[in-house]
Parts: sequence; structure tokens; C-alpha cells
Amino acid sequence: MANDSDTPDMDPGLEVSEPLRRALGERYLTYALSTIMNRALPDARDGLKPVHRRILFVMRRLGLDPSGAFRKCAKITGDTMGDFHPHGDQAIYDALARLAQDFNMRYPLVDGQGNFGNIDGDGPAAARYTEARMTAISQAMMEGLAENAVDFRPNYDGRHEEPEVLPATFPNLLANGSSGIAVGMATNIPPHNLGELCDAALHLIKAPNARDETLLEYVPGPDFPTGGVLVEPRENIAQAYRTGRGAMRVRARWEVEELGRGQWQTVVTEIPYQVQKSKLIEKIAELIQLKKIPILGDVRDESAEDIRLIIEPKSRSVDPQVLMETLFRSSDLETRFSLNMNVLIDGRVPKVCSLKEVLRAFIDHRRDVLIRRSQHRLAKIDHRLEVLEGYIIAFLNLDRVIEIIRTEDEPKDIMMAEFELSDVQAEAILNMRLRSLRKLEEIELKREHEELLIERAGLEDLLESEDLQWKTISEQLREVRKKFGKDSEGGARRTDVSEAPEVEDVPLEAMIEREPITVVCSEMGWIRAMKGHIALDSDLKFKDGDAGRFMFHAETTDKLLMFGSNGRFYTLACNLLPGGRGMGEPVRLMVDLPNEAQIVDLFLHSVERRLLVASSAGDGFIVPEADIIAQTRTGKQVLNVREGVRAQVCTPVSGDHVACVGENRKVLIFPITELPEMGRGKGVRLQKYVDGGLSDARTFMLSDGLQWKDSGGRTRTETDLAEWAGKRAMAGRMAPRGFPRDNRFTD
Repeated sequence: MANDSDTPDMDPGLEVSEPLRRALGERYLTYALSTIMNRALPDARDGLKPVHRRILFVMRRLGLDPSGAFRKCAKITGDTMGDFHPHGDQAIYDALARLAQDFNMRYPLVDGQGNFGNIDGDGPAAARYTEARMTAISQAMMEGLAENAVDFRPNYDGRHEEPEVLPATFPNLLANGSSGIAVGMATNIPPHNLGELCDAALHLIKAPNARDETLLEYVPGPDFPTGGVLVEPRENIAQAYRTGRGAMRVRARWEVEELGRGQWQTVVTEIPYQVQKSKLIEKIAELIQLKKIPILGDVRDESAEDIRLIIEPKSRSVDPQVLMETLFRSSDLETRFSLNMNVLIDGRVPKVCSLKEVLRAFIDHRRDVLIRRSQHRLAKIDHRLEVLEGYIIAFLNLDRVIEIIRTEDEPKDIMMAEFELSDVQAEAILNMRLRSLRKLEEIELKREHEELLIERAGLEDLLESEDLQWKTISEQLREVRKKFGKDSEGGARRTDVSEAPEVEDVPLEAMIEREPITVVCSEMGWIRAMKGHIALDSDLKFKDGDAGRFMFHAETTDKLLMFGSNGRFYTLACNLLPGGRGMGEPVRLMVDLPNEAQIVDLFLHSVERRLLVASSAGDGFIVPEADIIAQTRTGKQVLNVREGVRAQVCTPVSGDHVACVGENRKVLIFPITELPEMGRGKGVRLQKYVDGGLSDARTFMLSDGLQWKDSGGRTRTETDLAEWAGKRAMAGRMAPRGFPRDNRFTD
């Protein structure tokens, strides 16, 4: 291995060894810089990435003007790939198609003919089927390109030259936005209104030290092509524009449509930016199917060219504002657009910029373009003046000039010597057409000469005066604003800026229509909800080999608690239980109950109640029922059990004593005050065992006695319990005569 010092240039055919760390570092850095500068981040001056800039430049070379004919996108893509952008044709076509999509671009730079995709998420047709040409606004992006307005560089193989940046008569970076992911950095810039951007740029020219908050008066927020309503507080928007990072909430535009007889529906006419309509409808339909928004009845798409989504409530008594606010929280009818204005300054340095810095980069670029175009025009005028002065000399000495041309073998040299002409002037005179020798032409030459002198003086004044330069740039911006601003077709602001209405949060239970149901759960864990309160001794059907285990009355607004043998409590909403038709569904599909765990108990939730939980090892404690509600399908761990031990008992606390019975048929009774109240843990020892473990436990009032059912099914009550009374964690005494063989107390 060679050391880390620089190695001399060597024959390319030789193999050179170098440390892996340095080799990887250098190559990865090269790749990262290439990705950042040549692919992912836009230039702050024209707001374009190289692929977009090259596509527009190729369309200009092909003469695809806004008033001209369309050309196949396959031709545009092929020329772009072959001459300037040596990457995949599909990637180039995707970039071209996006420039033509009016739902992605606030001001489309390509006029497409054919299928260029839609807001539903459908992709464009193949490049051989679609055609394109430039739009008026993209043509304005390249105004002055032939006047040395920007630098050109060789293309990838040196056969052609391409512009490093476009002249850009308007702030395209902010007008159309941009997004991209590089190596270690990304950018995400929303579209804005061009007229507002021109106003902000004009103000920045007048007041270079303007504060970011002042610019917010001209640019109140993004202006998305799909419209919608921006509901982010003004101070958050100001902070995002000041730092270049932030997030903004945008939601759909909707209205209530009366149907008569008290019936109504909401109509969504605009959806948030970059939300696919088809997926949005699928998400809302899923919410209906899973009953996650009980007040939502139905959704359907009646869109044609415009968006029209119909959202129906469950009943006409539902508040439309509550329904929509619930949907905004649960679906993409409201999204957050993450602002990250990471751009290339001067095409070289990536930087997260504020709104002011981006506008400053644009107007500085416009000044450079103005100076370069003025210098180019000045050079053209000087050349033309030189030629005109030669023409005028020729007209003043027309007879002699004609004589020299007719008689001399080298007329050029003789004319240059005799009339003190330059080489350019002499060449121009020799190339003059005979029809130009008219008297009228002499007058035209003198008039043109005077006009060019006046124009030249104006250009010299412009190049010498910075104030005059900014005045000219301001005039150009006003022309752009007039042509593409709010008074032009499609130039008005589409996204309203307002605050989200204050709507009191309505709990989910309040949205659920209260109806009686009967919950049925089988031994194998198949659960269902029968409509109404049916008799609890009804004969119901179950799957072969299965039988009923839990059956009780409830209401759709209730919650169920299920205790697993793994010590976890799971929460089920009664309104989300499967219907009573059929056998129901396995409860394991609704909660993450492991296959090795069994259902210990299933019951209705009561906020005020406390529960006694215990394991087969005889450990347990009391837990408030309000503390065991699980918010996720994974449940909530309450009783900790070690390997080989399972949760055994879950019973409501209703008394002053606890009765325990072990698998050894020994019974122990002790005061409930000896048990701690906990939220989670292993608990304390209830009863001591030499062999086996806990079989059952109950709480009861000592004064009422302990009840159980004997082998004949008769209920027996034992009031003299002194024989079994003791302290917690004692072994206990053998159960009374007639105690059930299954070692269970009466439910």
C-alpha cells in the first residue's frame, strides 16, 4: 500500500495502490458534489436544475415557439439526451412532462399536447404519443440568450455549448418552486404568485435593507397551483421565510351544498398541493370502512375537468364544520408542506436561504444580465457605427469609389489609404449592393447613424449609473408583472391565506350513534356484535369445535377491555366490532394478542372501577381501570409475568376482603387493605404454595359471607370464615366441604 502522500503522475495503464479510506472518500465526495450541483439542487438565479434548463434550451434550438407548431416529445427528449444531458431518456421525459403539468407547476414552462398525466396520479403517455412546445413564460426565461446575457460552457462531449444559467426575466425559483434530494441535503420550495414576487422584488430594489417581515406584506405565503387554503399562523410563515426552513399547513377548499328537507353534503373543490385525488378518496373510504369517523357516511368522486368530491354525513344532525375538521385531522385533506429553501448561490455554493436572500440573488442576476446585454449591444452599435461611417464616406465620394472599384486590381487597399478607412469599412463598401447607391439610402444611413449615437449614449449612461440600472430592472419587472401578473389569465392568487376556524374538539364517543348491541365472543376468540339486546341464553351458532364463552349487553359507545394471559390489557371499541351476521372475526386481527397467549377475561370498561389482577404464581395487586386503557393495538402491559407464569385472575374489586384458592384446594382470606394499588408490576404474594399455583381469587364483603356453587348447582354461602382467615401470603386451609372441584368461586 502506498502512503497518504501525493503520488506522481503515472502511466494510465499501470495499477496504482492507495488506501481504501482515501479512495472511497475522494470518489464519494466527487459523487456527492456532482449530485448536489448537477442534479438535485436548483440555481437561485433561474430556479432550474440542469435537466430542466437543457430541455428548454433544446426546445429553443428546435424553434418550438409558443405560436409555432408542436413537436414530438420523443424528439425533444432524444436531442436533450444526445447533445446535453447524457442520462436516461425516461428521466428526461419525466422532467419534461412535469414542466407541462398545471397541477404541479404554478406557471407551466412547457405547453403540452396529449396525455401528460393528471391529478389522480396517472402518469403521462409515452413520449412518442405526446407533443410539446414552449410557453410564453418559458420564452421570457430565455430573453437575451443570444445577446451574451449569460456564460456558456461546452457540453459533455465538447461538440456544442450550453448556457450555465438562463437570463430569467422573473423569479422562477419561487414562482414554480422546486424539490430534490441530494447527498446529505435536500430542497423543497413551494410555488408562489408571480405578481406578488415582482412586488416584493421591486420593494427590495427600493429598500435593499428591507426586513423579512416587510416582504411578507407582499408575499403572504405560497400560491399552490391546486389552490386550497393556507391555515398556518402568520408568525410561523414569517419564521419559515426568515430562516428558510419551516412547515405550512394547507387544507382543501370546501363548501356546504343544501339538498333540501334538511339534507346536506359537503363539496370539496380544491385539494392540497401534491395530493393524488385517487389515493385521497381511497383513504377516506378506508376511514368509512373501519368506522374511524362514525359521523362520516359516504364519499364519491364527481370530478370532471374541475375537482368535485362529495362527502356525505352519517346523519343530517352532524355539524358540517365538525365533520370537516375531523377529516382534516384524519386524511390528506390537510397536509403540511415542509419548506426547505436550500439552493445553489451563483450555481456553486449550496445554502439555505431566506426569502429575502433568494429575491436578492434573482435581482442581482438580473443586473448582471442587464449589464452584459448592454455591453453586447454597445459592441454591436460600435460595429454598426463603424460601417455606417464608411458608407457615408463612400456616398460623399461616390464617383471616386466607383472609379477605384472599376479600374484598380486591389481596390480595398487603395480605398483604405485614400479615404482613411478601416478594414471593416472597406469590406462593407465592397459588399454594398448597387440598389443601396440611391440618394434615399444616404438619408437613411445618416438617420440610422444619429439614432445609434443616441442609443449608444443611453447605454453608456446606463453602464455608468447603478441607479439607472436598478430603474431599468424595475421597469422590466413591471412589464413582467403586467404580462403574467394577477390581471393575466391564470395569474390571480389561487391559495387563500387564513386561519383555521376554532372548533371545539369533539370526543370520538360523541360522534358515535348510540345503539344497543350484544357482544358475543367464543372460546376460540371469534367476536361479533349482535344488534339490540338479545337474551343472554339465546342459542347462537359457532364454528365447528367452538362454543360461546363471553356474552353480555353493551352499547356502541362503550369500550371493551380484554385481559390476556401475557398480562396485557387490550382495548376494543364497540362501534368497530364486526356485525352479527356470520361468525364474526378473530379478535387477534384487531389487537396484537400473541398466539401463545389466551384470553383471560373480556368485559365492559368502567372508569370508576378497580380491578384485582393476579398471576398463576400467586402474585397480584389492585389497578384502577382508568389506568389500563390502551391507545394502540399492541395493548398495555399491566401485570408482569415471567416465563412459565401466566395471568390468571382479573376481577372487579367490590368488598373488604380477598379470597384465594390454590390448585391444592387451600383457601386463604385476608383484608383487601393488604394489597397495594399499582399501575404496573409483578405485585405482591397473595397465597403461598408448595406445589401448583393460584387457581382463583375474588373480593367480597366479609359480613355477607363467601359464596360458591356445589356439584348440584346450588349456591352455598359460608359466613363463618374464621378458619380460613389469615394474613396475606399464608398457605391457607383446605376448602370447605362442597367446594367446587374446579376450584372456582361463584361469578
